[in-house]
Amino acid sequence: MVILSRIYTKTGDAGTTALGDMSRTSKTDPRLVAYADTDEANCAIGEVVAGARSPEGREGLDDDVLALLTRIQNDLFDVGADLCAPLRPAYEYPPLRVQEQYVADLEAAIDVYNADLPALRSFVLPGGTLAAARLHTARTVVRRAERSTWEALERYGTEPVPVDDGPGGVSVLAAQYLNRLSDLLFVLSRHANREVGDVTWAPGGGRQEAPGRSDG
Repeated sequence: MVILSRIYTKTGDAGTTALGDMSRTSKTDPRLVAYADTDEANCAIGEVVAGARSPEGREGLDDDVLALLTRIQNDLFDVGADLCAPLRPAYEYPPLRVQEQYVADLEAAIDVYNADLPALRSFVLPGGTLAAARLHTARTVVRRAERSTWEALERYGTEPVPVDDGPGGVSVLAAQYLNRLSDLLFVLSRHANREVGDVTWAPGGGRQEAPGRSDG
């Protein structure tokens, strides 16, 4: 159980914050940036779910999609918990970690919702239904969270490090989860537009032909 009885602690007023193992780091640490971006991604998905309460925001989002997105919001808290806990050889209290099944579940969902979509013959613009546009916004935030996670991985690696020997590694499964999630959100945005069709890219805003095309 998590009990939040105090909202402000003043412990971060010097520009540092506590990680999951209670070690402290700068608020600009790539590890912290990664789970902060993951938190923002969760907020973007929350807008999709909350927007479904209106007819415009609900268009293209069936109950199964909303249930999936709600589960993903919970998963993203797990991702954040994983990212904020450096990899150590041993723990007094083992932290929550993203498991391979998390990634496999996303891949299965991608296969389900992509199965009936028409083949793409151009890049897709964020648009169509309001839900689809919001899903595209969420997708781009997830992509940023993934990039931040890879930056943390480049800084700290993936090896467990004893707490007295310095910062521990970062779980690569967290980055893989975010990668698959961005793919799923792209598929769900197209799924949300299945009645109206994809909004596709016109090179040059329609003022010129796509590269490689010729009338000759």
